Amino acid sequence: MEPEQPSPDTEQESLHTEPHLPPPTLWPIGFAIGIVVVLVGLIINPELISSIGGVIAIVFGFLWARDATAELRGEPLVIEPERRETREAGEGMTAPPADQQGVALPVVPDTAVTRSRFLEGATLGLGGVIGGVITVPVAGFALLPSFLSQKQHKVDLGPLDAFPLGEWFVATFTVDPAQGEVSRRTAFIRNNGTAPDPKTKKPVPSFTIISNRCAHLGCPVQANGPTGAILGKKTVTEHTKNGKVKLDPVVPAGYGCPCHGGQYDVEGNRTAGPPVRALDRYSFEIDNGRLILLSTYSVSHVVGTGADAKIYKYKQAGPGEHVDGPEQWLYPLQPPHH
Repeated sequence: MEPEQPSPDTEQESLHTEPHLPPPTLWPIGFAIGIVVVLVGLIINPELISSIGGVIAIVFGFLWARDATAELRGEPLVIEPERRETREAGEGMTAPPADQQGVALPVVPDTAVTRSRFLEGATLGLGGVIGGVITVPVAGFALLPSFLSQKQHKVDLGPLDAFPLGEWFVATFTVDPAQGEVSRRTAFIRNNGTAPDPKTKKPVPSFTIISNRCAHLGCPVQANGPTGAILGKKTVTEHTKNGKVKLDPVVPAGYGCPCHGGQYDVEGNRTAGPPVRALDRYSFEIDNGRLILLSTYSVSHVVGTGADAKIYKYKQAGPGEHVDGPEQWLYPLQPPHH
């Protein structure tokens, strides 16, 4: 006995009443938003914003898990089957050939936005927004402090009488007493006498103040010459607003870096080794007969000596960075230094 074959009507009805997948839910999106808020809050305000994000993530995560485990907990999923209106053919009627029924699907023009394109654009757009929300605050907190609220430090090195004309000193001082030894710096100082002011043409005090930071990788350079007791001169200690300033007499024949062998002449010009430019220098001012140290600036090279020296100065750049020529464009933007 042959098995009974299902009738066409029964087979058609089974196709129409086949259940579909559950509709999409918004709970995962809410959960993702909560996680983003938590991550942003860790940077901005961990106690408040991260707590709010945690609550959002927990609530939406619970609702998401509740929906996903509804069937396991014995709660039937209410899913409406797709239903279509059927029409029975009359006796002796047959379906027309496929090539006579017209176009099965409407023709979509190339300029129309299809569902796949919309979903692709929406996914990329949402990902970009979430990435921006996470990245922008991190980048802002990491980079902006270097460019904003830069306070210029002024260092009192003592009275002008502490620097006899034409003599060199190795000055050790603290830039910011609040930071302590971390801000301790060293410079080579010489009193050049007077030089005409570029603006007023009147004679003003002239000092050569060279930083001891090597222009290669920033190691501390040393004076190539006798200092202190070898010269029969005492080290002087000045007590200023910035704390103790140690002035050690020296007769430099140039400067040398103990790390990689960089060598400089008395004016700080590179003479040998890997440094790419001259040593940095300090700006200065005279306030009530006292020498005040200001910000550093970079130097490509110096022509001449003492008060007659012509200094090719540039904005502060990091060690190893060129300040002139085409190479200067290969380095990132430098934040202000004070």
